Amino acid sequence: MANYLSADEAARRLGVSRSTLYSYVSRGLLRAYAADNPHQRRYSAEAVEQLATGRRRGRRPKEVAKAALDWGMPVLESAITAIEGGRLFYRGRDAIQLARTATLEETAALLWEMPVEAAFPNNVVCLPSSPVPRVELPDRRGIAHRLLAQFAVWGDDDHSAFWQPDDDRLAEGCGALVRVLASLIARDRPDAAPIHRHLARAYRLNDTGTELIRRALVLCADHELNASSFTVRVIASTGAGLGAALSGGLAALSGGRHGGMTDRIEALFDAIGDGDPVLYLRRRLDRGEEVPGFGHPLYPGGDPRASAMGIPHLSSQAEAIQNAMAELTGRMPTLDFALVALRRHLGLPSGLAFSLFALGRATGWIAHALEQRMSGKLIRPRSAYIGPSPGTIVP
Repeated sequence: MANYLSADEAARRLGVSRSTLYSYVSRGLLRAYAADNPHQRRYSAEAVEQLATGRRRGRRPKEVAKAALDWGMPVLESAITAIEGGRLFYRGRDAIQLARTATLEETAALLWEMPVEAAFPNNVVCLPSSPVPRVELPDRRGIAHRLLAQFAVWGDDDHSAFWQPDDDRLAEGCGALVRVLASLIARDRPDAAPIHRHLARAYRLNDTGTELIRRALVLCADHELNASSFTVRVIASTGAGLGAALSGGLAALSGGRHGGMTDRIEALFDAIGDGDPVLYLRRRLDRGEEVPGFGHPLYPGGDPRASAMGIPHLSSQAEAIQNAMAELTGRMPTLDFALVALRRHLGLPSGLAFSLFALGRATGWIAHALEQRMSGKLIRPRSAYIGPSPGTIVP
């Protein structure tokens, strides 16, 4: 449940007058919400605290920079995704509600602000017709590296190049990139069928499994300015094509502290096996070790995406691990944990949890790349130099 403050409470917390509080709202530094009394407004306690923390740092650039890059104050404006009060919204629409019925294509069209028919036409004329190329990599390299290598080889970017002036051609190119990625995951030719059905056919899933895949893809679509989305925006800001931007997003997602966390969660499931989760997790926590897949800084009350996946219905082992962590730490599972539970429930090949994450998130990456390109701005921050004083080192 979101915690809100009255105008007087928010002003006191910030140490400012109510008129200054209202100026913060007009400048976009704080958002006002409707209250029970139509003549009053209320303010998110979390947002007020963030603003207060930023004000305490004052004009110390180094402190401001550090905070901005670590779950801190916003560093750029975006109209794509909002995370407020423990809820997730895609362009103002509740993502959890959207996931109940929407397809990934419909979600992408919403994020891209394009007609779904333009982005995903009922043909594959704009797509490569050849089978997926085999990119040979050492066995020790996981699915994330194979997916990145294959997409870089096969991702035709002409339709979505940065110089593309034709809106219809651009829309078609955006959809084509997502369909190419889906083909790489399905390991077959591009297909004009709904993406969740394309994957379901490739992995022989029943109707229930098909619906679970559809829901998971929508829940993965975007998550504000995470590491991979920021990477995509930086690349797009240089004028690089969308294919290059998506390759950068895949590379960032592969890290073990981002989408690659699914591999660490798979290892957790394997380590517990048929054993007692409480006993295993207590020993791990006593050693000071992290338990991957639990606790999200943006969702103190629990990741709503994981809840929407219905973990207890996917796996008794996943439910037991979830209950054990709740008992021992109070932390709830993240989307990454739910994706691994889904992968195991459906009997998909190892590594497919990451692939589903990447495929869904690709739609958000494209939205961020398009928004950044529309701004016309190059993302080029400065660093706070902490090395030897310039000129003091003599060759």
